[in-house]
Amino acid sequence: MRATAVALIASLALAACGPVWNDPYPAAERGEHVLYTAFTERPKHLDPVQSYSEDEASFLYQIVEPPLQYHYLKRPYVLEPATAEAMPRLRRLDAAGRELPANADPSRVVRTVVEVRIRPGILYQPHPAFALDEDGGARYEGLAEADLRGVRGLGDFAATGTRELEARDYIYQIKRLAHPRLHSPIFELMAEYLPGLKELQAALAAAGTDGVAADGPPGWLDLERFALPGVELVDRHAYRITLQGAYPQFLYWLSMPFFSPVPREVDRFFAQPGMAERNLTLDWWPVGTGPYMLVENNPNARMVLARNPNYRGDAYPCEGEPGDAEGGLLADCGKPMPFIDKVVFSREREGIPYWNKFLQGYYDASGVSSDNFDQAVSLTSQGEVTLSDDMRDKGIRLLTSVSPSIFYLGFNMLDPLVGGGASKAEKERARKLRQAISIALDMEEFVSIFLNGRGLPGMSPLPPGIFGAREGRAGMNPVVYRWQDSQGADPGAGRPVRRGLEDARRLLAEAGWPNGRNAQTGEPLVINLDTTPGGLGDKARSDWLAKKFRALGVQFVVRPTDFNRFQDKIRQGNAQLFFFGWNADYPDPENLLFLLHGPQGKVKFNGQNAANYENLEYDALFERMKAMPDGAARQQLIDRMVAMLQHDAPWIFAFHPMSYSLQHGWVLNRKTGAMVRNTMKYQRIDLERRAAARAAWNEPVTWPLLLVAALLAVLVAPAAIHWRRRETATAAPSAAGPGAGGGR
Repeated sequence: MRATAVALIASLALAACGPVWNDPYPAAERGEHVLYTAFTERPKHLDPVQSYSEDEASFLYQIVEPPLQYHYLKRPYVLEPATAEAMPRLRRLDAAGRELPANADPSRVVRTVVEVRIRPGILYQPHPAFALDEDGGARYEGLAEADLRGVRGLGDFAATGTRELEARDYIYQIKRLAHPRLHSPIFELMAEYLPGLKELQAALAAAGTDGVAADGPPGWLDLERFALPGVELVDRHAYRITLQGAYPQFLYWLSMPFFSPVPREVDRFFAQPGMAERNLTLDWWPVGTGPYMLVENNPNARMVLARNPNYRGDAYPCEGEPGDAEGGLLADCGKPMPFIDKVVFSREREGIPYWNKFLQGYYDASGVSSDNFDQAVSLTSQGEVTLSDDMRDKGIRLLTSVSPSIFYLGFNMLDPLVGGGASKAEKERARKLRQAISIALDMEEFVSIFLNGRGLPGMSPLPPGIFGAREGRAGMNPVVYRWQDSQGADPGAGRPVRRGLEDARRLLAEAGWPNGRNAQTGEPLVINLDTTPGGLGDKARSDWLAKKFRALGVQFVVRPTDFNRFQDKIRQGNAQLFFFGWNADYPDPENLLFLLHGPQGKVKFNGQNAANYENLEYDALFERMKAMPDGAARQQLIDRMVAMLQHDAPWIFAFHPMSYSLQHGWVLNRKTGAMVRNTMKYQRIDLERRAAARAAWNEPVTWPLLLVAALLAVLVAPAAIHWRRRETATAAPSAAGPGAGGGR
């Protein structure tokens, strides 16, 4: 017992001299260029034909490479080549095949030709699908169940190979958009401009398995055997896409995984029997030419990206926007990327453990949730956001940006109360009712209370940073705000101030509801919010909304339903007021203003216009605007469209969310930007600084353990002393007994 106590104390002393006790990572990773981060929601799809979620983008954009990408540092966002040799040129052709200038009337454009030429010499990551046998054939082709015994991941295949990226790989992926079993979320949209996709989908559905997979796995559709009208192979490193009509936004789609390459042999490899049962699919193990490859996929615990040894090592950018050089974002100009060898994503289901590990230095970056907002951030008297003293003392940095998103309260324009009836007078009364509610619901207050100030009040669907969005007085919604000039030295300065309740009550009376009652019948005005649990139906938010409506004299009713029922009500036009949001797919006003385009009406056309707003002039302007290049003429059209929306008020333009992100001082080259998702290759870690901070912030406190050991020794000591005395007493008589001395 005494020896055990001594050993315990000695081990405690030795442990105090070793590595940090609570380090959650293997000792072998210490000193390596590993970035540690976390994820909260497991990715549902990693197949580039299906993935359409921000949770999935964190992984997929590091692995696959479309032909284009966004410049990492420039704002507003600028497209640049990724695997492409140069930016593709859009050739606009009229009915006679003559090329039109870029500013030509979109109605004259019959076809748009996009030719993409990729850089030669780009290699895929090592993968068993590329492994060859002695005869040059695919090594892992025609696998039987016995061949897959013991295989649980790609690492269980002994051999790997690679090959050069080719233009046919991009065409193969475009064809996958039409695959009847894959259900790509952008199929319908792309089919509008590439009608050949619907022809291909019909051909693939008809083919089924009849003769298609004669030399491949059962049920596999060899897409190279099917033509896709409008897409053609030019040569080994170039392909051409011919779109119907004018669609300049197509270049933005060429920066998304939907248009990244998928090699035919990889598709065939994963289609073999027994693969899907082992999660050996493109949806689980994406394959690409990007800087990283997925080497561990356990979405309930951990996801790991490792450096692609075949990556070409493109150079870190040397240009940015003003302030980037001063912020150290150009220090690695021209150096080959990636800088980090491995990215470890740990699953964190709870916010508190995530936050605590960040404060201990075990996560290199973190978001800012409502639970830790006050600990991380403080607000000045002017409403400016700054880091708290505790965060600043740790060398933590705060990065903020306005997301290219809009959250809004939509009025169902088919509802007779808020949308109006058939007559002009009824529509005018409904418009004034919507305007009154838009003023009464103080979104600045909502953002302050429920979002800790992390949002900008919306003036239109367009968030800052998107072409067409105006700032200052030019961007103000005059229906909801008035301009208040500054009292300072600059007479042109000022700010928008929300109109008061008296303006809202006046509009309500003009709408036929003085003091919230029908001017003719006296019945009370009731507004219904349709929502789902977890949305604006939460009690605190509902109470806030009820308070604002009550101040206007209007009764407010929340009608919560489950998500499926809510979607049905929106599709059928049975909602009255609802809360929605939209994240822009690409930084173009078309991707936001189309949400109020008549032909996108939810009820009539099952589109994204959930408010079912129709305005013939707006629709005509939208058709012209969407195909125009950025410039003064396009801005003029956008200004007119925004003014219509502000006047008609089909939405309450609630807010544009702000992204708050924290990072430790040892994380370098990190810049926020919602459109730039292939960010890992740009970032760098100062390993020495991280190791020193972790050691300082996680010094073991050994005195409680030593105290426990001492108490244990005190408790054990009486028993040990008693046992010792007993042993001594027993030994003494036996020493003088028979046999102790000589004979008689």
